[in-house]
Amino acid sequence: MAKKSGLGRGLGLLVGEADAETAGMRPDTVLPIKDIHPNKGQPRKTFDADELAELADSIRQHGVLQPLLVRRKGSGYEIVAGERRYQAARAAGLDEVPVVVREISDDDVLELALIENLQRSDLTPLEEARGYRQLIDEKGLTQEALAGILSKSRSAITNTLRLLDLPEEVQEMVEDGRITAGHARAVLAVPSVDGRVALARKVAAEHLSVRETERLAPLFSVSQDAETRRRAPQSQCFKRAARQMRLALDTNVRVKNVRGKNRIEIEFGTEEELGRIVDLLAGPGTWS
Repeated sequence: MAKKSGLGRGLGLLVGEADAETAGMRPDTVLPIKDIHPNKGQPRKTFDADELAELADSIRQHGVLQPLLVRRKGSGYEIVAGERRYQAARAAGLDEVPVVVREISDDDVLELALIENLQRSDLTPLEEARGYRQLIDEKGLTQEALAGILSKSRSAITNTLRLLDLPEEVQEMVEDGRITAGHARAVLAVPSVDGRVALARKVAAEHLSVRETERLAPLFSVSQDAETRRRAPQSQCFKRAARQMRLALDTNVRVKNVRGKNRIEIEFGTEEELGRIVDLLAGPGTWS
């Protein structure tokens, strides 16, 4: 049975501290930025470049006004909350940043990072959906329990999670802003993968409204032809290869076939993480 996990009083207080807008934490100390590294389990992998540059400019003028929340990890410190400030401080050329140091378990770090990010207002719909899925899968939460933690309706959680059922090409359209989450939910009314992709492409190309997309969906829901019905599931060797590479590289890896071409995708969050992966693949010292 999946382990059920709620927000205990201690963790709930930490979530309050991690909220960059309201925390008002006083730093415990300042640390060299070289001794701090991001959390590899951080659910948010990308940050808006323009917003990051704007924050870096502010930090150059005023410094880091809100300390990072970190914990000791190995010979350095791992970010629990505040990676966006960390990235901006690095871009601003700072040598050290203010921090609050706490002893936090691995489970609580994951939950804190996810919830802190999910409480932000600037997440993309798919970032929200992936965060919900990670909390549900790794913390054993039900959709109802997650809705209570995040003060959202269960239907909002369900509708957001459904975006993960979109084909990857359509997910990329949502991430790129070519279609909205509303368009994407209308596309989900089409049962076949090919139909969903075709409708999404039409929406993006013709700049259709959500209402127009909803009206078109039934036209793309015709029965699939015999070849589509015989579509084979993902190769077991692909799944096995992806699983082995995830273990070897300690990051998410996908092995898939996209429009007849086989592809390996390796996720990374920061330049340091990219360098670590390059060294693992090409040999120690390759990146440096």
